Amino acid sequence: MDLSTFLRPEAVKVISAASSKRRLLQEFGEIAGSCYGLDPAEVVSALQERESLGPTGVGKGVALPHARLDGIDTVTGAFILLEKPVDFNAVDRQPVDLAFALFAPMDAGVEHLKALAFVSRTLREPTTCSKLRANPEASTLFTILTETDSVQAA
Repeated sequence: MDLSTFLRPEAVKVISAASSKRRLLQEFGEIAGSCYGLDPAEVVSALQERESLGPTGVGKGVALPHARLDGIDTVTGAFILLEKPVDFNAVDRQPVDLAFALFAPMDAGVEHLKALAFVSRTLREPTTCSKLRANPEASTLFTILTETDSVQAA
């Protein structure tokens, strides 16, 4: 799997501060709207609905919010580095500063799960997370995320 197949460079952002988990999800809605032509309000609503089932803060400062949406025909993603971590109700109760959102078609089956597993493996790698946290430049973050693909594939 290759992150660059569902992550565009313009969907990678550095945000100085999001005041809350809700505001972070709104940022993802705005990115999904501008990069993928999705309805930002629908994206935020779907992400919040998924969060109500259980938090997607997986620990060690990482969150993987995700949702299924109408009007999309392929899995897409967005990445945000927060310069100021935000409480995300993570399993380890640590604030989140790395967040990768996935948006999938309503009828996406195994492809959505494969993408989610791949992103999870990528952001579980301590070296990758350290590099991401040390490089607050969107283009560099995209390169780090997509270079990880070839390392994991080897």
